[in-house]
Amino acid sequence: MIRSRSLALTAVVGFTVVVAASGCSSNSSGSGTSASPSASAVSLTPEVQAKLQKVIDDVRVQFKAPGLQAGVWTDNGQWVGTSGVAKVGTSQAITPADHSRVGSITKTMTGTVILQLIDEGKLLFDDVIDKYVPGMPNGSTATIKNLIEMQSGIPTYTANTSVVNKYSAAPTTAFTPQELVNSVKKSPPMFAPGAQFFYSNTNFVLLGMVIEKVTGKSVSDNFNDRLFKPLGMNATSAPGTSTSLPEPFLSGITEQGDPLGKIKNATNWNPSFAFTAGEVISTLDDLHKWGVALGTGAGILNDETQKMRLESVKTTVPPNTAQRSYGMGIVNTAGWFGHTGEIPGYNTVLNYKPDIRTTIVVMVNSDLTQGTGPTQLAPAVVGFEGLAGIMTPGGTASPSGSAS
Repeated sequence: MIRSRSLALTAVVGFTVVVAASGCSSNSSGSGTSASPSASAVSLTPEVQAKLQKVIDDVRVQFKAPGLQAGVWTDNGQWVGTSGVAKVGTSQAITPADHSRVGSITKTMTGTVILQLIDEGKLLFDDVIDKYVPGMPNGSTATIKNLIEMQSGIPTYTANTSVVNKYSAAPTTAFTPQELVNSVKKSPPMFAPGAQFFYSNTNFVLLGMVIEKVTGKSVSDNFNDRLFKPLGMNATSAPGTSTSLPEPFLSGITEQGDPLGKIKNATNWNPSFAFTAGEVISTLDDLHKWGVALGTGAGILNDETQKMRLESVKTTVPPNTAQRSYGMGIVNTAGWFGHTGEIPGYNTVLNYKPDIRTTIVVMVNSDLTQGTGPTQLAPAVVGFEGLAGIMTPGGTASPSGSAS
């Protein structure tokens, strides 16, 4: 069966990262940048670069992943490192041009379009989901705001449901968004809207359906016109039901699907099982562009809306905490703003830290984890922690579990 968290390592529940801010205050303005370089950003000296490379080499070995690449971008320079191979069983080198499935980083894009539509007056935070997709648990009370903040109480379709079993048995099967959400229609609500945080992929599939209904355009067209083209993310796409990746690409492995536990090539599994919860394909360089836009609002949101989005992670709704919290389609991890992403075969992390204007991206062509429950480790998450510990002055990073 596909793990219930298979479309995202949420970096919220069971995901502990200790990254000290070294006395820096977070800049939550929409611009997020200034003319002068950040005095707090670590210089990427040869010594620092060697430490960064060791982190990704160690993580690849630890998780027995075919390959891993990562990038760090600051006002003081940039570093890109690779380890291993693009395709298991080959000697093909990894390059920044390689396309990869980025899983739940897609949610940051879905959430951004929702915020744009609210700014345009085409959608209201207080709209209930029944207005657009009727018949969901809590459908008459769960609002767009509840969905985007993962507080709707609507169960996740990536739990043990018939649709998951169907995907596990035949992972190239194409799914419609309606089929995904229908699989939880008869389930009872988990809690009253706004009472708790619970990471449900159903929330963001529903938001994608809302986007298409409100705009009359496909998610792919919305993402291209509103996000990818304006930001110059020319190698990023929402593939819909297509199972192929553009050349060149990373080939991903997984133990998910039938039979469970056997390592399989998941490169061409159908991303329609993820839709707007996790279907996007991107590259290292494009995710850097997206990280800056996500962390600053530049090119995608006005200053007021960006400020509201970053402040949304200050929620006290349990089990969110000051160190780990989920806002409006964005995660706060000790002052780093972004998201993790897992889809069978791939594991990715993207984060931006406003006070040091630093972006970190880690991409792995494997979703094989270690440990279980709250101590479960994922390769890209562990890689991010190691890189963040080096790049945050006075900070440290500790291994963490990741489950939702």
